[in-house]
Amino acid sequence: MPAPRKYPPELIERGVRMVIEMRPDAPGRSSIVRQVGELLDIHPEVLRHWVNKADKEAGQNPNAVATVTARVRQLEKENADLRRLNGILKAAAVLFAAELESGQVT
Repeated sequence: MPAPRKYPPELIERGVRMVIEMRPDAPGRSSIVRQVGELLDIHPEVLRHWVNKADKEAGQNPNAVATVTARVRQLEKENADLRRLNGILKAAAVLFAAELESGQVT
């Protein structure tokens, strides 16, 4: 006879759903699992196992959120660099246009 389950299936579903819903709003996945585990009185490692299992069943990469976040940060930095360079080029264009108007081109 199999051992009785410690956590009912409804609690498992609720915990997994809460973690998945909270993922986009929080930077660290482990803190979400810990918070939900404390709230529902589930050990965080058990909840983490259930979430990983649900991710695999759904065909999702559990590290996808971290990967996307890192890519967004990289693109934001690149965007800031390009804006700075664009400002420099605009200033240079104004300077060269002023030199052309005054006839001081060497």
